[in-house]
Amino acid sequence: MKLLTYIIPSTLITVAIIFASCDSKRQPGKTYMPDMAYSRAYESFADRDSTKFTMDMYNKGGDMIFFNNEPPSGTIKRGELFPYTLPNDSNGYNLSATVKNPFDTITKAELAEAGRLYNINCGICHGATGVANGPIASGGYVGGVANLTAEAYIKMADGTMFHSITYGKGVMGSYASQVTRAQRWMIVKYIRTLQPNSDSTSTAAPATAAPTTTDTTAKKI
Repeated sequence: MKLLTYIIPSTLITVAIIFASCDSKRQPGKTYMPDMAYSRAYESFADRDSTKFTMDMYNKGGDMIFFNNEPPSGTIKRGELFPYTLPNDSNGYNLSATVKNPFDTITKAELAEAGRLYNINCGICHGATGVANGPIASGGYVGGVANLTAEAYIKMADGTMFHSITYGKGVMGSYASQVTRAQRWMIVKYIRTLQPNSDSTSTAAPATAAPTTTDTTAKKI
């Protein structure tokens, strides 16, 4: 009798839980601690309540929450190279010549990708062959576009060319937000193939080589 006293209530509770959690095919049932099971989605560029959030780093006091959509300081995206630390000044420009390209050689697949990135970001001014005959340059919209096949750029160090792409030089603005650090170094490699007397075999790895899968966060420049 005592056994039935325990069994019957337990059975009823179990049945109640089953029916409560499976009450509809359209409803997934009851969730235990839903705030932990499902995160509240946040759209990076969604409008925020200006009475609670601020993007002004100098106005972070009171009840305002500072948020500017940028990653935390000192963090590096997985697969990205370590930050380029030379400053955007004359001293940094001169020192850039000592910075070595971390890509000694790149595969043909990587070189093709670098060419694609070059044509998207650089070819519009410098031209597909690097002789400063892109649509913007030849159309007279921008003057003073560099001929990348000229002797000055053939002699220019990879690091200096990377520095110029990173910060901009002359009429050219910075492309740091358009292409990653690794992609900038690859573009420099591609530019070398456009220049006279370029030994493309020393730039591209054999066709049988697979694209690199090394985690570039371990590389320093």
